[in-house]
Amino acid sequence: MTGGDQPAASSPSTGLAPGLTPAWPDRAAWGTAPSLRAWQTAALRDYLARMPRDYLAVATPGAGKTTFALSLAAELIGRRIVDRIIVVAPTEHLKLQWAEAAAKAGIPIDPTYSAGKGKISSDFLGVAVTYAGVAVNPLAMRIRSERFKTLVILDEVHHAGDALSWGEGVREAFQPAARRVALTGTPFRSDINPIPFVTYAPGDDGVPRSVADYTYGYAQALADHVVRPVLFLAYSGEMQWRTRAGDEIVARLGEPLTKDLTSQALRTALDPAGSWIPSVLEAADRRLSEVRRHVPDAGGLVICTDQESARAYAKVLRRISGEAPVVVLSDEKAASKKITGFATSEARWMVAVRMVSEGVDVPRLAVGVYATTTSTPLFFAQAVGRFVRARSRGESASVFVPSVPALLGFASEMEVERDHVLGRKVSDEGDIFAAEKELMAAAEATGTEGEDEGLPFEAIGSEARFDRVLYDGGEFGHAGEVHVGSDEEMDFLGIPGLLEPGQMRELLQQRQSDRAKLQKRATPEPDTIAEVSTHEQLAVLRRELNGLVAAWHHRTGKAHGITHAALRKECGGPAAAVANAEQLHLRIDRIREWAARKSS
Repeated sequence: MTGGDQPAASSPSTGLAPGLTPAWPDRAAWGTAPSLRAWQTAALRDYLARMPRDYLAVATPGAGKTTFALSLAAELIGRRIVDRIIVVAPTEHLKLQWAEAAAKAGIPIDPTYSAGKGKISSDFLGVAVTYAGVAVNPLAMRIRSERFKTLVILDEVHHAGDALSWGEGVREAFQPAARRVALTGTPFRSDINPIPFVTYAPGDDGVPRSVADYTYGYAQALADHVVRPVLFLAYSGEMQWRTRAGDEIVARLGEPLTKDLTSQALRTALDPAGSWIPSVLEAADRRLSEVRRHVPDAGGLVICTDQESARAYAKVLRRISGEAPVVVLSDEKAASKKITGFATSEARWMVAVRMVSEGVDVPRLAVGVYATTTSTPLFFAQAVGRFVRARSRGESASVFVPSVPALLGFASEMEVERDHVLGRKVSDEGDIFAAEKELMAAAEATGTEGEDEGLPFEAIGSEARFDRVLYDGGEFGHAGEVHVGSDEEMDFLGIPGLLEPGQMRELLQQRQSDRAKLQKRATPEPDTIAEVSTHEQLAVLRRELNGLVAAWHHRTGKAHGITHAALRKECGGPAAAVANAEQLHLRIDRIREWAARKSS
């Protein structure tokens, strides 16, 4: 086999065996193909039946997009349809990860290549670059993709729409490529930048939307036991801060607030000097200890906003767990090595600043803390995707989140699939903290937030309360917040680390039912009918709606999240976790109508 700047003379392909085993290049020297999952086999068959120049595969995080793409690459090389590969990834770390996976698949690629480097060693069949690197010198990449019959793999292709220069660079560099395969595993956002080599078609509203060639969503992957179910544990509490005008504000995290107040309440909660984040980290560590009783190497990850917070949280975790966590900062040269080392160790915790939110493969991650002010559906799905990779039956993921309406909405709609929507500029759809984005970026770059940077407020104090659990589109908990460290909280923190999805749902329902009975016995009957609080009323309505959705699931087989999304589409309003009483009543009436029509 040759490499470098000479076209490869790969061995002729043996074609596809009955089991659809890819014709790996030089199989005897490089190893054997991995066994493919059903969706990977189906997508590979679909591609080989049509042989399109451009192909978009959308698959949920943890489903195995890398294996699919490398299996396809091996087959195309074996058939001499292509003789070189270029992998484009979002980050430097992911370049290394792709190179390691490709090496195991028998396809050596150079992750150190840069546009100005020119030639590569004859030992390589391709290179791995970043989107930013392509944008710097697209002409150099164009020459490479013209000179050879090239397959370009665009990993997490939505990044080609992040900036106009990135999209233009990708289009310029890879227009001559023989084949292009685009991959993504997270919800697309809405903007005005079309993603290169992606097909768009008008939706029901006439607005162009991306069209995937193959889609494998979270709900399907969960049913196939390819990914883990996710248990979201939401924490609220009282926050107190001082504005720049000197006014002191007290508000409860999770209550309906303006965007600015919600932003400031969340930043107060995430302040390491307060009580909220230490309480949540302690609860998360207790949950990790419970999981490790059944999964000894289970690890935890805290996703932070900036470097200062990451270092402060690491000190808190060391005090709580008795073990120093691994701290990963995006500007460190050793960041990739730290992530790889953590992935192969049995260390309890890793604390990172955003860089592990996408594509990073640490299969043993089982407990997460979402401690960042970034609040977009794209980023949230990327972050949660770090915890869903399944290793064995029964493993589940637990993610601790602040009780912020946007985040609770995303958590309750894990199974909803989204396309890339053109025609309206929403650079960070759903991001209630956009006004502070530049400040956060500066803080991450410097690792500090100076006193004279014009901070919009000063955190004074915070306390945490356990709010609720969201699972499989349903909501579990108590009619009101409970104290951290209470028996009510331990009902959920103490859930066994190994449970099938159905067992998890039954256990949550049983524990909630048992707790409700205890509360009823402990509460004396009032002499007069007392007015029901808004919080209690909403809790009752949400439980009724979730019960009807669960019944609909058993009747139709439709996932809870899909049904909730359908109700939202027909009735309007936000996710059930943050809907008002009128909106919940409308959805309850509508699903009862569905059930009545189905019975007739």
